Amino acid sequence: MSTKILWADDEIDLLKPHILFLQQKGYEVDTVNNGSEAVEEADNTTYDVIFLDENMPGISGLDALLQIKTKQPHIPIVMITKSEEEYIMEEAIGSKIADYLIKPVNPNQILLTLKKILDQRKLVSQKTTFNYQQKFRELGFRISNHLDKDDWIKLYTDLVFWELELSKTKEESMNDILLMQKNEANQLFCEYIEDNYLDWLNGKEDAPEMIHTVFKNRIAPLISKEHKTFLVVIDNLRFDQWKVLEPILGEFFKIESEDVIYSILPSATQYARNSLFAGLMPSEIQKRFPKLWVGEDEEGGKNLHEEELLEGQLKRLGKDVKWSYHKITNLEAAKKYNDNFNHVKNNNFAVLVYNFVDALSHAKSEMDMIKELADDEAAYRSLTESWFKHSPLYEIFEKIKIQGFKVILTTDHGTIRVKNPVKIVGERSTNSNLRYKTGRNLSYNSKEAFSIKNPADAFLPKSSINSEFVFTRSENFFVYQNNYNQYVRLYQNSFQHGGISMEELLIPFVILSSK
Repeated sequence: MSTKILWADDEIDLLKPHILFLQQKGYEVDTVNNGSEAVEEADNTTYDVIFLDENMPGISGLDALLQIKTKQPHIPIVMITKSEEEYIMEEAIGSKIADYLIKPVNPNQILLTLKKILDQRKLVSQKTTFNYQQKFRELGFRISNHLDKDDWIKLYTDLVFWELELSKTKEESMNDILLMQKNEANQLFCEYIEDNYLDWLNGKEDAPEMIHTVFKNRIAPLISKEHKTFLVVIDNLRFDQWKVLEPILGEFFKIESEDVIYSILPSATQYARNSLFAGLMPSEIQKRFPKLWVGEDEEGGKNLHEEELLEGQLKRLGKDVKWSYHKITNLEAAKKYNDNFNHVKNNNFAVLVYNFVDALSHAKSEMDMIKELADDEAAYRSLTESWFKHSPLYEIFEKIKIQGFKVILTTDHGTIRVKNPVKIVGERSTNSNLRYKTGRNLSYNSKEAFSIKNPADAFLPKSSINSEFVFTRSENFFVYQNNYNQYVRLYQNSFQHGGISMEELLIPFVILSSK
């Protein structure tokens, strides 16, 4: 089917060479010589592109533009004018034109504009696919090489870059190839973590920046009575989700630095976020603050004492400043915090924990509607972006910017879409997380999971004598033999956390300053 164009100009007869040129290129062109006829033709015929002269008798090109856009907001319209007056350009651009041309125009200008409007997606898709094909071999070589802690971060961020780029195209085959490459990387990353994690924690090997050290090393130096610093912890935020939020926040903030740090095992809120605020590993928290640590086998919330843990860390670091801590777990709390933002605007240090993304990933296992909305990574990112744009958190960031805070945006762990069920048997007291288990007498295939037999080696608390921690790798998830098929159907393709994968352990740490 040929591309159909409407061209409205009061001197349309003088443009016959241009029209013949386009017709020879395979375009179908209808012409009118005033704005009223342009509106009428647009009502009666479906066009792929409309060219509008700005200065025509009767209604002007701008008026015709507004009338057409009211009824057909998505049709590309190109404004053509002799005038270079700024207000005309602003009016046209404000009405969301596709392009703006100054007379006299030549046929190649028109052709270039059509290519840009009609073929841009296809051309960008082809270029992106070609570029990834060129990069594919290099990425494959890096994956199979012996990578260190920094190499894994660079590889992961590169894979996320290509995942985001290819998701904008319709090249399903290229997306599938990237996912295969990413899965291969994840399997080797799991082996890397298993070989090095305990050595990092016990000082046998240089450790990367991790969730329990980042406050002392990267956040505390920014806290003082002379500056205003705001720490925003969006629970369960993956690096690729940060990348879709980045351009939105770019409206208010300049990115000073974008880094990736390592979370801890289990990559779950109870362990990772408590470690962030305490500046300690879980077993150290349990020893120092026994009343603030709630074990896996104990009743009660596992993250109810973050403020007290943070207070202890600030005192140890000598940060005698005015500070506040707030946690938001529902929409009403977010609205209330937004309305009462003046209570924190004069603080030297403010902390906000926002639980929406975590709630979204957990809800996905329970709600069919969420499953439909976020059935893959691209949809998960899109849902996060849509939520953020319409959330109170967006408005909170606006206020943070106005008050001139430096912002640290991070998380405690990420999440991964699980696909492969792995059988495990445990006692009744075994915890319910799908990505890790802790307890006594756990029975599982050792080839399908990573075990830490002595939790103290990983600075993890023991729930009882002879208890161990077991972690799933990559896209696996634990399922008990009882009601096996039911739980597989319920949780397969849901987003979970607690185990070993790049998505869970490699998390964003971003510093923003107000523009």
